[in-house]
Amino acid sequence: MSSAQRAAWLRPAVAIFIVGWGANMFVPMLDVYRGALSDVQVDGLFGAYALGLIPALLVVAPISDRWGRRAVLRPVVLLSAVGSLLLMLAGDSFTGLLIGRIVVGVAAGAAFGPGTAWVKELSERDGRGAAGARRAAIALTAGFAVGPLISGILAQWLPLPERTPYAVQIVLALVVAAYVWITPETVDSARRPSGPGGERGRLGAALSGRVFLAAILPTAPWVFGAASASLAALPAQVKLDGFDEVASGVVAIVTLGTGILIQPWARSLAQRSRPAPFRVGMGAAVLGLLLGAATAATHSALLLAPTAVALGAAYGLLLVSGLGVVEELAPPGALAALTGIFYSVTYVGFAFPLLDSLFAPVVTGPGAFLIAAAIAGAAFFGLAVAWKPRRAARE
Repeated sequence: MSSAQRAAWLRPAVAIFIVGWGANMFVPMLDVYRGALSDVQVDGLFGAYALGLIPALLVVAPISDRWGRRAVLRPVVLLSAVGSLLLMLAGDSFTGLLIGRIVVGVAAGAAFGPGTAWVKELSERDGRGAAGARRAAIALTAGFAVGPLISGILAQWLPLPERTPYAVQIVLALVVAAYVWITPETVDSARRPSGPGGERGRLGAALSGRVFLAAILPTAPWVFGAASASLAALPAQVKLDGFDEVASGVVAIVTLGTGILIQPWARSLAQRSRPAPFRVGMGAAVLGLLLGAATAATHSALLLAPTAVALGAAYGLLLVSGLGVVEELAPPGALAALTGIFYSVTYVGFAFPLLDSLFAPVVTGPGAFLIAAAIAGAAFFGLAVAWKPRRAARE
């Protein structure tokens, strides 16, 4: 096998990276739009792309299981550029921004499930199948981290802050689309499921199993629940006059950088005990939310970094561990479908900033973080029933 064949997994990983960049570069742009739009509108726009993302995840991932990864991911990278173009042309129009965010969401939903499955399958070809989940998670997290950092810098110090960050992502997406175009297909006619009935039955069995219901379902929302609490809700608790955009970008890079750095440790934990990274991840989520409550109560900039680290650790641990378990549970021919369902549940967490804004008149900033910490704590204790004690010791 040539070095190019061994590195083929990089192509869909870069596609995930640039689509993730386009999806999350909106974080520092929140401060750009706050002067023209209400807080509820701005926070609603942050989570609005889930309106396009979740249906796309559920619809497109099974299509890629049947018809192939290239048929999906090639045009989706271009669709990410179209979404950025719509946002760039929208100015401060709420309707225009909403349409752009939904298109970006469709691109993300169509990319993440099939792209993750493609990285996994190409990793198996080079003998590193066990690294597939980690490679996909790092690509996604890196895109989520670099996008806000670069767009925050561009919006802070370059002219036309409502347009320049989008223009950069558009150019990069066009380059990446060409790079992905020649990636080898991993779904062939011999592997495609013979009929939808059997596939649905196997997928249903995986979804109704103890591990999915008791471990994946309650913890997956905290993948992006932890991340969005840090990226969107946390910076608003501290005012850094004149540097709000770049500060949001720094919080994003600390949060998601921690998420990347902790993923190898998550794999090590999982090798000793499959439940361990879930427990540590939920513990980090509770800690980060409690620190978020303290930040909201004191408005102290000194608490931003440790809060972002704790919430970033929760994000990274729960993402890579969840993807790893999903790969184990996925029946033949349904890897992208089950991965898409997992991502759909994770994106429930994007509701945190919007709920925070909607309930602001009756729930204080610290109160919102404390309520979230209590809910996360319940999920932590719920993990006790996911794995039987004797199996937990072996897994």
